[in-house]
Amino acid sequence: MSKEYIQIAFDFNTQDQFEILVAQLSNLGFDGFNEEEAGPGINDGVELTNELGKGGGHCKTFILNTEYLENNTENELNNIFNNTNLTYSKSIIKEENWNAIWESNFEPVRVDDFVGIRANFHPHFEPAVQYEINITPKMSFGTGHHATTFTVMQLMEGVNFEGKTVYDFGTGTGILAILAEKLGATKVLAVDNDDWCIENSKENIFNNDSKVIVIQKVETAIQPEQFEIVIANVNRHIIEANMIELTTVTGTGGTLVLSGLLIDDQEDMINLAGDNGFVFEKAKPLNGWISLQFIKRH
Repeated sequence: MSKEYIQIAFDFNTQDQFEILVAQLSNLGFDGFNEEEAGPGINDGVELTNELGKGGGHCKTFILNTEYLENNTENELNNIFNNTNLTYSKSIIKEENWNAIWESNFEPVRVDDFVGIRANFHPHFEPAVQYEINITPKMSFGTGHHATTFTVMQLMEGVNFEGKTVYDFGTGTGILAILAEKLGATKVLAVDNDDWCIENSKENIFNNDSKVIVIQKVETAIQPEQFEIVIANVNRHIIEANMIELTTVTGTGGTLVLSGLLIDDQEDMINLAGDNGFVFEKAKPLNGWISLQFIKRH
């Protein structure tokens, strides 16, 4: 039996309001917050700019229908939106309908001259980028459109992946694992807890002719080995729940990149990582979101 997803679509008035809604909806189990703004912006095939998200906009987010029903999510959802004087629309999306949805909306994404993400029906980037990634997202999240994935890729440009081992925790479409291999990683372990993400990642890895990526389904970040580079593009709740495991799998002197975070999470995440032996190196903010880079000192 194919899965069904609940899609919630809503408009918001300010970025602060949006960030609060994302935090509240994440706690209910929603994922894949696709933020849009009227007019030119995120889906125009060019580099994202900091202009997107300064004011109001539109967002779509998703949750498994089974999880939505089991947790009585609708009552809590109504309370959240009633308290903000906002409204939302709800629709059910079946797996087999996802291709038509993303194909009608998915536009190429360009991260400076560094990397371009496109579907197989898009032409190659002009002017050219250093690396192209072919993504078929289906019911997985991670196409480069969202600020979290975009800023992780910006940080990855400054990290030396040549000959390194990489752990991609919460791989989604496999996009960051694929980029890690293109940047010279010799071993990439990409994991997720969702069957559809695992299946989709395998497809994208095959379509990008990747050779060194291994896919696993996991429930936590723990692994029996350490890695030189660890990337966790998930959300604050999952990072906090897995921080000890993320510390364990990062080798001494290794790089840790955390994302799926709001800008307001920065101080808490730096403190949490610091308490676990990491030194903060740099941050990449965009549209109310942020990615953080650390090095493990011991």
